[in-house]
Amino acid sequence: MQRLQTFKFELMPNGEQVRKMRQFAGMARFVFNRGLALQKERYAAGDKKLGYAALCKQLTSWRNSAEMPWLKDGPIHPLQQSLKDLERAYTNFFAKRADFPRFKKKGLRDSFRYPDPKQIRLDQGNRRLYLPKLGWLRFRKSREVLGAVKNVTVSQSAGRWFVSIQTEREVAVPAPTGGAVGIDMGVARFATLSDGSYLAPLNSVRKHQAALRKAQQAMSRKVKFSHNWKKAKARVQKVQSRIANARRDYLHKASATISQNHALVVLEDLQVGNMSRSARGSVEQPGRQVRQKSGLNRAILDQGWYEFRRQLDYKLAWRGAHLVVVPPHNTSRTCPECGHVAAENRRSQERFACVKCGFAANADHVGAINVLRAGHARLACEVSGAVRPPAAGTHRSDSGAAQCRA
Repeated sequence: MQRLQTFKFELMPNGEQVRKMRQFAGMARFVFNRGLALQKERYAAGDKKLGYAALCKQLTSWRNSAEMPWLKDGPIHPLQQSLKDLERAYTNFFAKRADFPRFKKKGLRDSFRYPDPKQIRLDQGNRRLYLPKLGWLRFRKSREVLGAVKNVTVSQSAGRWFVSIQTEREVAVPAPTGGAVGIDMGVARFATLSDGSYLAPLNSVRKHQAALRKAQQAMSRKVKFSHNWKKAKARVQKVQSRIANARRDYLHKASATISQNHALVVLEDLQVGNMSRSARGSVEQPGRQVRQKSGLNRAILDQGWYEFRRQLDYKLAWRGAHLVVVPPHNTSRTCPECGHVAAENRRSQERFACVKCGFAANADHVGAINVLRAGHARLACEVSGAVRPPAAGTHRSDSGAAQCRA
């Protein structure tokens, strides 16, 4: 099996390299925005959208024009990759996988990518990396880079620069170990497993909320875009980066533990965007309990459910295991003993008590049991031939179950 894996390290550039990286990131952002503006102009004029090859020709004319000669100071391949990102954004929009492309802002996800491995040299022994027009860059090596280098992405976050090295290598698919488990995601409990165990939530935002509020209040008192405002903004970004890093570390550890010990994992197909939608309403129809819903939305988004699902997906694939996704309807209202479905079964956030047979247990545990049973039902449906089973490591959506039920 060909495994694509990314190794991310913090860079230790000198002053000249930092200036160049900021310049290259700005060029990549400018080319993306220029291409997006051109596509919008053509659409307004009734012309067809330009493809990637036509956009690259436009890039050549921009580099040779008298208005933008500074584009020649940057490497050409990262600029072309910005146009490829724009083309991919349009493709995702037309496929209804994403919103319409938006213009990029300075200081927000600044990055640029080198796609040609022939131009990249990796010296792991001396902890350095050679990139065109940047030279040798030192990085903090925390682990060995495995496989052949495919591409390199340089990014900036909270004033620090990072390098992401994507590699490809051939690995043997191991036999999955462990049994099947259903997982109920929540806020009071981050993840409750069908075997009765659970993972407590990290609540990274709540832990750093006081420091974040203090930094944001100090920033609000500064004159916008002044020197002191920029320093206050850097402090806010530092706190936000600490929040994101703590959450990412927690999710990686949790997903790694679950993927190592189970051959089948069943998750709910939660629509996080709908669950965290604002309850503010409109002037004609104002919302109710807006403050309480705002706190709940903050807690939901703080969990990182989709990122947890994404990490489980590829980590299970690496180990030859499967991820099954099932609809979340009535998973916390169905009695696992008698099968009775009623809203009254869930007496509170934590307590489940069936009104028909009297079965009582933790509500999240009941939800995890029902999620696992729904996953087994999907697999039985696929084995029966109604739906063709996907390859190992791929997750299943609820469309196959709908066909099976039909």
